[in-house]
Amino acid sequence: MDTLSNCVSAPVCACSEICARIVGSMCMRRGYHLWLAAMVSLTPFLQGLNNPQSIFSNANNFFNVKFVHCSCGWTFLLLCGFVLLVSLVPTGRPLLCLMHLTRLGVSTALCQGFPYLFKLLEDLTGSCHQPMPPGTLLLPRLENRQSCQAEGHQWQGYHISPQTFTLTLCSLSLAEELSVFVRYLRRGYPAGTALHLVFLLNASLLGLYNMLLLCTALYAPSYTQSVIGAATGTLCWHLTYRGWYRKCYSPGPPGYGMFPRVTATRNKLD
Repeated sequence: MDTLSNCVSAPVCACSEICARIVGSMCMRRGYHLWLAAMVSLTPFLQGLNNPQSIFSNANNFFNVKFVHCSCGWTFLLLCGFVLLVSLVPTGRPLLCLMHLTRLGVSTALCQGFPYLFKLLEDLTGSCHQPMPPGTLLLPRLENRQSCQAEGHQWQGYHISPQTFTLTLCSLSLAEELSVFVRYLRRGYPAGTALHLVFLLNASLLGLYNMLLLCTALYAPSYTQSVIGAATGTLCWHLTYRGWYRKCYSPGPPGYGMFPRVTATRNKLD
């Protein structure tokens, strides 16, 4: 059993350390938001990759239902385990751990709240239309979404993509929270196979979100919907992680209180 355990833990630890270096690199921390912005903004130049027969052309495909629509839940669930382990184990301070978990609560609240605001905006700016080839017929007598859709018509208003918003915000939040793991390892803090595995699950989710964000933007019915959704997600990340969390009256940035200054020389990852 010990041999089998070593055979499993060795590659897990090796892969997690490689991912930790990538996620915690200065290039990643400074330019990841630009990478996401480029993916969404440049989708018009990738229309040749748009395949009508692809699984992503169906809005109710497996990935949309299980991951995109539930991205807030997946992010909160996996990040909670990671943040709990890396903040409580080395410090032994439950209150500090709770402060770090507060950031996840804020991100989840934003992920859940902004789509409702997008829907409200669409309700306020929309009107009811009846599909009639070659266009649509405006029905001013139906003044709200409920009455319009109850009669089988379409409500058309200013729509912002909640999918690109949540995927962008969740991706940026994951990248920020996971970036502390390389510093955690360099300090020589306890890092068993379970912690390495939890980190890898989060890193895999981050990679999946990148793919889903590109596909969501590529198959979105409107380019501006995707761009504004991603821009709003980036703005929320900037105001929290790059703004509020750096103030003294905040939960603190990732790694706050976990890495006190030391004079002793410690081994670092190559």
